[in-house]
Amino acid sequence: MNEIIWAKNIDKSFHVGTQDVSILKNLSFETHAGDFLIIYGPSGCGKSTLLHIILGLEPPTHGQIQVLSHNIYNLSEDDRADFRKRHIGMVYQQANWIRSLTVVENVAFPLTLLGEERLSTLAKAEKMLARLAMKDWASYIPTELSSGQQQKIALARALISDPELIIADEPTGNLDFDSGQELMHLLTELNNQGKTILMVTHDLEYLKFAKTAIHMFNGEIKDEYTDHKLQALLKEIKSKRGNGEALKTP
Repeated sequence: MNEIIWAKNIDKSFHVGTQDVSILKNLSFETHAGDFLIIYGPSGCGKSTLLHIILGLEPPTHGQIQVLSHNIYNLSEDDRADFRKRHIGMVYQQANWIRSLTVVENVAFPLTLLGEERLSTLAKAEKMLARLAMKDWASYIPTELSSGQQQKIALARALISDPELIIADEPTGNLDFDSGQELMHLLTELNNQGKTILMVTHDLEYLKFAKTAIHMFNGEIKDEYTDHKLQALLKEIKSKRGNGEALKTP
């Protein structure tokens, strides 16, 4: 299968004061085209640092990382930025909008950065909004919309360049339950259409949408779940919920 992300023996430390603080410890994993990978674990376990490494924003202290068969840290900083624009769509917990632009203009903006003409970018953005049932909001300013609507717009913006990989960093963190479920179903639909999804969360509720789940704790990968092992994990979580137990990361 086609590897989308390949990571081997990743360590990451930050120099703080007079000492090195270890954040990631010997992480190795891979994900392939068409996967829906959810990396989960408590806040502070290193999930965001790992995402920064995958995105080419923060080189590992040790180890190797390839994204779409590219050793991204062999690229210059500008080339890494161009790589992200062309190949990776990002959805964050809270979207960053250009406040002077409308919804459709914000969605079109990544194509503008790639050098496309304005009329072409706006036409493609309108089609993407229609695809996500958000075309009626095209002329609004994004901050006029609800949090759930804004995340759908953020997803449209992430998809506009037709990237091979969608990365979602706690995308449901600011959403109510129903809006969170709606966003997850949209991601699942995209995955069923062939998009590779990597999502980071601390909420076990969303593991039911994964094809692969990786449990991180204290900077390490504690376990990886697929197929029957993942189904057993989901059954355990459901049982705890039914018994009224607090849902803690296994």
